[in-house]
Amino acid sequence: MRRFLPRKRFPWPWLRRDATPNETSPLLPKAGSTNNAEELALVTTDFQAGTNSGQQHNSPTDARIDPCYGYSFMDYFLKYFLIICNLLFTVLGLLLLALGVWGLISKESFAQEKISSIGTDPMLVVLSVGFLLTVLCLSGCVGALRENRCLLKLFSATVLVLITAQVIIAIVAHTLQDQIEGNLRSGMLVAIARYQDDLDLRFITDEIQSNLQCCGADNYRDWEINIYYNCSAPGVLACGVPATCCVDPLENGTVWNSQCGVGAQLLDEFTAQSVIFLGGCLGEISRWIKQHEGLIGIIVTVVFGVQILILFITIRLLERINRHKTELLQMEMRHNLNEESKFQHKLSTENVLHFKNA
Repeated sequence: MRRFLPRKRFPWPWLRRDATPNETSPLLPKAGSTNNAEELALVTTDFQAGTNSGQQHNSPTDARIDPCYGYSFMDYFLKYFLIICNLLFTVLGLLLLALGVWGLISKESFAQEKISSIGTDPMLVVLSVGFLLTVLCLSGCVGALRENRCLLKLFSATVLVLITAQVIIAIVAHTLQDQIEGNLRSGMLVAIARYQDDLDLRFITDEIQSNLQCCGADNYRDWEINIYYNCSAPGVLACGVPATCCVDPLENGTVWNSQCGVGAQLLDEFTAQSVIFLGGCLGEISRWIKQHEGLIGIIVTVVFGVQILILFITIRLLERINRHKTELLQMEMRHNLNEESKFQHKLSTENVLHFKNA
């Protein structure tokens, strides 16, 4: 952290002023002038006044050094706390970026036959979020480290926009709960219908069904809309459900039985409940949210609070940087005025001495 001290300019030869009196000096009397004595008396009076003022200027009271404006402990704390927070989020963004790239490459999403559907790939969302988070937090980290006001203003403005967007999304989600639930049900039915054709939808569906111990959107009979699990299908999967719907898909705890749900739709509910989960995933999702309302509230509060804290610290750091810049400018102005005053006094002294010698 630098200290704002007056900067001394290097005396370059081409910037030096020639203070030697010559014929063109305005204070020198011209030849043939009749009022040399009057001019000499006037300049002598000015010299005496300048000498007195110079003595007063050089007195111990006025010769004290300007105070050195350094950063306080709070300034250091705000700066390095902001740097550390942005570094942590930058690492998180890089991890998401690497995960997105790995997912796209492992699924061969850049292949010629799959490149047309890359826009709907969930890994593209992960990659985009990681890239934006990395760029945003890196700009905040560099701005705080280099005390760059432009980067800090850009960072604080972006964080403010994100906070505002999150508040708006939360209000809209709370207002349109029924519509969101209907859209979620439609999305799950689409995932069930495309279960065998889209590996991403298959992975998401399996994770939801196995972790929440559910089957289908509303119940296990929703799998009839899938052309492979429909009872009119010619394959072995007809009238069945995926293995993630099974109560115990592992045989003897070691081998995964992928055929445990075959023919489950032909069973009545009393018999089927010992083989597969009967409840739909929409109800289980709602039940899970109600059971973990406290944890969800804490996580949302912490994330929202961290964003507000980072925004507050960035604004405070900007204010302190602007204050120190102003103090530096004032010190430079006082230094320049002092140097100019000394130069004028020296020039007057040399002119008076020239008059006396003449």
